[in-house]
Amino acid sequence: MRIIAGAHKGARLSSPSGANTRPTADRVKESLFSMLEGYGVLQAANVLDLFAGSGGLGFEAMSRGAAQVDFVDSSLTSIRSLQSNAEKLGIEHSAEVHAGDVLHFLAGLPVTDAPEARTFDLVFMDPPYPLSEDAVTQILGRLTAHLDLESIVVVERAARSPEPTMPDGLEVFRSKTFGETAVHFVQLVGEPGEA
Repeated sequence: MRIIAGAHKGARLSSPSGANTRPTADRVKESLFSMLEGYGVLQAANVLDLFAGSGGLGFEAMSRGAAQVDFVDSSLTSIRSLQSNAEKLGIEHSAEVHAGDVLHFLAGLPVTDAPEARTFDLVFMDPPYPLSEDAVTQILGRLTAHLDLESIVVVERAARSPEPTMPDGLEVFRSKTFGETAVHFVQLVGEPGEA
């Protein structure tokens, strides 16, 4: 797997072994990032990469101008790959790697009213396809406290899966299918996305 554009274009990323990691295909990544660049969300962005795997999406965002990425994964092999990739790219200072369950990580973040609250401009959520739709909705619900009206959440699911059920306060404003992969763009209700 490689970074396809930006400051680190062509850099190869190490991937964790095993069948649980599903790297986003280059053609999907290229289309996805083209859309994100159109939305103007990448420059100096504070990014959260959930179920990060090798970090392909988060590192691509950094290569294209994001300022900071928090990577979250519960697999120790993924954590080792994430740390190795951050070191290889020389961006350890801008990449925080968190080992653990996504819901526990989100529950531990200070919420919007707290002075140390974290707001993310862009969130990648590429959970294992077997993860239940209820679990996806629950994670999205936890995310709402860490978004603003400009924030975009990208949810990647199997094309055969239903569109994710949105918790109160969030809406899907765009969906696109690439073969076996469906990508849903999500934001807080209140500001329409571009079609």
